[in-house]
Order: sequence, then C-alpha cells, then structure tokens
Amino acid sequence: MKARTSIFLLIATLVLSACAPATPIEPTPDVLAIRTSAANTVVAEFTLTAAAFTPTTQPPTETPTPELPTDTPTVAFATDPTQIALGTPGVLCDDFSFDNATVDVTILDGTAMTPGQEFVKTWKIKNTGTCAWGDGYSLTYSYGEKMDGQPVPLGTLVQSGQEVDISVNFKAPTAIGEYTSAWQMTNAKGVPFGKVVFVKIIVK
Repeated sequence: MKARTSIFLLIATLVLSACAPATPIEPTPDVLAIRTSAANTVVAEFTLTAAAFTPTTQPPTETPTPELPTDTPTVAFATDPTQIALGTPGVLCDDFSFDNATVDVTILDGTAMTPGQEFVKTWKIKNTGTCAWGDGYSLTYSYGEKMDGQPVPLGTLVQSGQEVDISVNFKAPTAIGEYTSAWQMTNAKGVPFGKVVFVKIIVK
C-alpha cells in the first residue's frame, strides 16, 4: 500500500513539474508609467536643445556713425566797398597808406600861424586797395579842431597802387594856442576807410 502511494506522489510531482513554466512569469508592465517616462525624456531633450541655441547675452547694438557733409559751404561776401575784395584775401577794396617821411607835403607839424590865417594842407597818400578812387572819394573831417576845413576834390582817377596829393583848405583859429585837425578818406558812399591824416599848427 505504501509503495503505491509513493509511486502516485512521484508521478504527480513529475506531472506538475512538466506543466510548470520554464521561466518565471514577469509582471505586466504599467503602460501609463512608460508613457509618462517617455514624455519626460522628450521634454528634457527639447529643453537642452533650446538652451544650446538660445544666446545667453544680446550682442551690443552698434550706433550708426553720422555722415559728415562733404560739400564746402559757400561764403557770401558783402558788397560794401570797404569789405575784403573777392579773390584777394586780406586786401580791402578801399584802403590807403602813407610814408611818414613824405606824407606832409605842406605845413609841417608845429608850423606857426597868425590868428585867422588861411592855409592849404597837402598830404601824399597811396591807394593800397583794389578799387580805383573816382567821383565821390575825398577827405572827410574826423576829429580835433576843424578850422573851417574844406577838402579839395581829387580831380583825377586814382588807380590801385598809385600815389596822389590830396589837400584841405583851412583857416587858423583867432585864439592863441595849439590846434590839431584829423581827416580820413571816404568813398562815394560816405564810408570812411584807412588811417587818419592830421595837421598840427600853433597860433601865435
């Protein structure tokens, strides 16, 4: 009886061993967990890619350099004859000079006069401007004692660079004393130019 029981148990054991699977059964994977993990991986890869292509700092903005004008401005000269002549920098249209050694042609400084004496003072001057002296150019009283001075007309055209004798008719004061009268050239518009010339007398 015991032998039969043992044989039966052995057979049952063998049958059960034959029916058992060769490898352990793995649990069914969680599909939702797999999808979540995959989505996280994709997001992480996009984040890294964006970080690689996004500049950390903005490049400095260059300020455009303004272009300077290349045209030379045109200078407008005044038409007044006393202004600088066009094409001759530093030279005036109307100007004159004189030599101190020869300027006094008559009546040297300190000449004695009687009260009320009439006399003619003549100066030698030179036209150093670029314009000729014609009608309307003359000596004009500037300051000091006028002594009834009356300028004598030029009577001739004075070209640039030319010397000329120019005169004024005077009358000495009646009072005793020393007198000085200063005069200056003026053009046809009455504009004075150049230095002054003067006469100095002593009434005795």
